[in-house]
Amino acid sequence: MKKSFAYYLLFFLCIIFLHACKQRGSELPSLKETYSKTDKNPFGTYVFFKQATQMFKNNDIRIRKDKLQTNLYHFDDTGALYINISKNYFIGEEGIIAAKEFVSKGNSMFIASENIDSSFLNTLGVSLVADLYAKFMQNMQYTAVQLNAVFFKDTTRYSYYYLPFSNHFTKIADSSVKILGRDANGNPNFVLKFYGKGRFYIHCDPRAFSNYFLLQKNNYKYLELALAFVPEEPEHVIWDNYYNKIKTAAAAENSKSGLAVLLMYPAMAWGFGLLVLLLLLYLFFGSKRQQRIIAPLPANVNTSVTFADTISRLYLQQKDNKRIAEKMITYFFEHIRTHYFINTSQINEQFIATLSRKTNRTFEDTEKLFHNIRTVQDLEKISDQQLLLLNQQIELFNKNKL
Repeated sequence: MKKSFAYYLLFFLCIIFLHACKQRGSELPSLKETYSKTDKNPFGTYVFFKQATQMFKNNDIRIRKDKLQTNLYHFDDTGALYINISKNYFIGEEGIIAAKEFVSKGNSMFIASENIDSSFLNTLGVSLVADLYAKFMQNMQYTAVQLNAVFFKDTTRYSYYYLPFSNHFTKIADSSVKILGRDANGNPNFVLKFYGKGRFYIHCDPRAFSNYFLLQKNNYKYLELALAFVPEEPEHVIWDNYYNKIKTAAAAENSKSGLAVLLMYPAMAWGFGLLVLLLLLYLFFGSKRQQRIIAPLPANVNTSVTFADTISRLYLQQKDNKRIAEKMITYFFEHIRTHYFINTSQINEQFIATLSRKTNRTFEDTEKLFHNIRTVQDLEKISDQQLLLLNQQIELFNKNKL
């Protein structure tokens, strides 16, 4: 009881200590690239979302938290705008079909992601190159993005101090793909793809739309210009808050576990929460009622061997060789019945022939043994030498040494 209390006290002290350390270090913001519309840390999209609400003030931005094929299933618009800012954009085959159908009707999709589904990009006629060396090996520096002067009057280099913008598009051979922007090295990182009656706007570095970037000097203008060609007053504005939580392509195909599906239903979620609470209470209070260790029971002793040894000693002390011989013959016959399945009620030539065949012994050796057995059975008294000889013959017969 005292040990359990000490363990719980130590656990709670550790929690308090960690909480205090967290509070002390809370001045440093998290650099995790969440791109969440509610995240005010450097790489959230809180500023983007608030600026979008001002740019499309006549529209209510609809937040979607499911797969693309589910999000766009009920939309029959011909002038809607879809926005996704994420680290990974893996939408799968069904998502690609849904995106193409959505845009072909006249809608627009604005996508900014670091890792984009290669199958999706192939359908748009472009390829993406991720410069891992520039991202992980180079030091932080002032890096910039710039819009294409062919389409924009503003050619300002919008910069910030961080890891360089390294992703860029290649193999742009389709005339329906236009380069809207480039990185500091002149590589295209922002393209426009005409598809059907609509347009795809693809940017390969979402950090250019993060809180940290947009709050540097006049970088907010980069967002305004990037959205300059989308419909000024779209029918609907769809903010995709689903794919910024997907980490791998496999997760996009099968993102919801069985538990996640159950937790979609409020009643199941409450039931699961109650079950976890009861389990914690059981662990907390059950540890105080631990049962003492039960000593193991001693193994059962084979008393039949002890009994046989005691009886044999009794017969030896009484010098009753006849009784001992009868017991030996009885046990030998029982052995024949249980191992060779031969009836021992009649000992004749047929019995001896059958036993010799099953035991792989000669007929003469087997007949000699049973002749000695009949002799011992007919005698009223048996000497020690006769008893010893009978015992040796039976043992040799059992050991296949006759």
